[in-house]
Amino acid sequence: MSEYSNFTVEIIESVATVTIDRPDKRNALTIGMWQQLSAICAELRSDRQLRAVVVTGAGSSFCAGADITALSEDDASVKAAVYQAEEALRRLPVPTVAKIRGYCVGGGNQIAVACDLRIADTSAIFGVPPAKLSVVYPVNSTRSLVELIGPAAAKRLIFTAAAIDASEALRIGLVNQVVPAEALDAEVADLVASMLPLAPMTQAASKDLINAIADGADAEALHRRWYGEWSTSPDGVEGPTAFLQKRKPVFSWRPTD
Repeated sequence: MSEYSNFTVEIIESVATVTIDRPDKRNALTIGMWQQLSAICAELRSDRQLRAVVVTGAGSSFCAGADITALSEDDASVKAAVYQAEEALRRLPVPTVAKIRGYCVGGGNQIAVACDLRIADTSAIFGVPPAKLSVVYPVNSTRSLVELIGPAAAKRLIFTAAAIDASEALRIGLVNQVVPAEALDAEVADLVASMLPLAPMTQAASKDLINAIADGADAEALHRRWYGEWSTSPDGVEGPTAFLQKRKPVFSWRPTD
């Protein structure tokens, strides 16, 4: 992987951990950091052995949102950088997990929502604060939030700009799980480990189909494409064969684009 000024990327045994690394600013995001995140996702996408990605923040916070100085930068450039980064993360063909402690606000919340799964510890604080700054929340970010927690909960978060704690985030479906602070690392590691022995094609196809259904795209056509790929893949034989032979399957399929 390339080196990035405000992120660290570590890949161990097919699992990448992407850490937002600006702890002195609670990992607040500049336009350059959004651009770095897009570049990181592009590199990860090209790694054919990758099986999962964990996104987290250095220090005591996941990400406290946008660096306030970014608000004075060119609005079109900021919007483009944010959109590209969110979509690059959302479209990674492997499962992505946000590991959240401390502040997960604004842009940090956008990054977390762009991940497939979110696990927080009890210190986590969430918020969507554009109404405090008279900023129109991006359409793709709004759509993703609505898909995750529903229109009423999304409206409440955006209209009030209120910070909510981890228990409330769990109640409205913003996170999948809340654990004690000392258990967060182990819980995320266990979750990722539970996915690694399973069929990567099933995971990639399901992620693609779920995103297509949420986006209102032609999921039937997409399913036909995936079925065609499955029918010619060795994994389509390996899974049932291993089950009948009562052994662990060895899956070889990896994404090609």
